[in-house]
Amino acid sequence: MHEFPDITHDRDRARRIGLEEAIFCAQKTPAQINSIIAEGAQLKSLFFTRLSPEKHDKLAASSRSALRYDVVSQTAVLGEIPKVEGKTQVAIVSGGSSDASVVAEAKATLRYHGLGATVIPDVGVAGLWRLLDKVELIQAHPVVIAVAGMDAALPTVLGGLVPSSLIGVPTSTGYGASENGRTALNAMLASCAQGLTVMNIDNGFGAACAAIRIIRQLERYTQSAASD
Repeated sequence: MHEFPDITHDRDRARRIGLEEAIFCAQKTPAQINSIIAEGAQLKSLFFTRLSPEKHDKLAASSRSALRYDVVSQTAVLGEIPKVEGKTQVAIVSGGSSDASVVAEAKATLRYHGLGATVIPDVGVAGLWRLLDKVELIQAHPVVIAVAGMDAALPTVLGGLVPSSLIGVPTSTGYGASENGRTALNAMLASCAQGLTVMNIDNGFGAACAAIRIIRQLERYTQSAASD
């Protein structure tokens, strides 16, 4: 454990649960993030989420140059990113291009943990043929992250088409009755799709972490069974 100003970093989390701690930047000041980056230089890597372009621009020049920043996902990496090895096990399916930032956050989180993702965008159920054209591709993945806003019907429809572990991410896409994603969230929670796991609004990071837990545990089980 190491203490930063107002911050205590959990260096042991990866050993305990198989997931690295992420630095959530939304409520942190540029000064705090600068301190974390300076201290983090001694680590193998650090992952930053919800780092807005405006806040990124306010970081010290040395901090900006040390980070690999992606403006779409609003994530950044300090240090190394593991190589993606083996078959891609996660599909990220989205209802429309307006959900791109949430999709990108999920993909970046998986990538940081050494996992690839097949992104299948813009297959919302308003044009159901688009989704049906991709069903076989989606079914080939053991874990599916379904990202949708407005009425968020996509995860429910997928729940009746694919056997994969299914993680729904409601987004704040929409206006009026969409209520900044609350309608999408409630629709997913009320879904009749069996076994649908639901994240918080716009939480692509959480969805990716859930997918990683599923995949890593399956790998441990398979390895243990093979050694018995």
